[in-house]
Amino acid sequence: MYTLWIANKNYSSWSLRPWILLKTLNIPFEENLCFFENGKSSHDKFRHFSPSGLVPCLVDGQQTVWDSLAICEYVAEEFPQVWPQEKRARAWARSASAEMHSGFMALRQQCPMDVSRQAPLAVISPELQDNLNRLQQLWQEGFEAFGGPWLAGNEFTAVDAFYAPVAFRIYGYQLPVNNMVKQWVDRILTLPAMKAWREASLEEPHIEH
Repeated sequence: MYTLWIANKNYSSWSLRPWILLKTLNIPFEENLCFFENGKSSHDKFRHFSPSGLVPCLVDGQQTVWDSLAICEYVAEEFPQVWPQEKRARAWARSASAEMHSGFMALRQQCPMDVSRQAPLAVISPELQDNLNRLQQLWQEGFEAFGGPWLAGNEFTAVDAFYAPVAFRIYGYQLPVNNMVKQWVDRILTLPAMKAWREASLEEPHIEH
């Protein structure tokens, strides 16, 4: 069985991605939660289980896989339902996931994940608006090409998992998005696994940044 190392559910968007994927697809794993250090780097602490000193990190017997995208690709070798089965949808889903993995910097920086937050963002910067515009364009492409209700078709796959933290951000910061995006956000937030993640996050200690 896989062992997935994660950090605080309230703050760790990277941890959420493989966690929600495994949970929603009913892929067995054991969760190991290691909290961030309050007010200082957790790198040395996480190096005990993660070669990069970062989370998430997946352990499969003698094999260790770090980085959320690498974890999804590793799991997909045994569980192909991680990605869409149709080639065109799979290519789009991988591209959209990689774009989330390396992009949307304004969204990350100006709206850090804080699942407990329930307050509108005071100012939408031009950079953040550009990110939101791209998000809406990208998702529209997916829905139109593959029919929904999930981003790459009728099944939840890794691309939905990669954008799961965005759902918490849109909801918590009350970001201005169109109805298409709102519907997907509402859909993913009602998943039992997303509800469980949120409930657990609210029980965690607050971190002073």
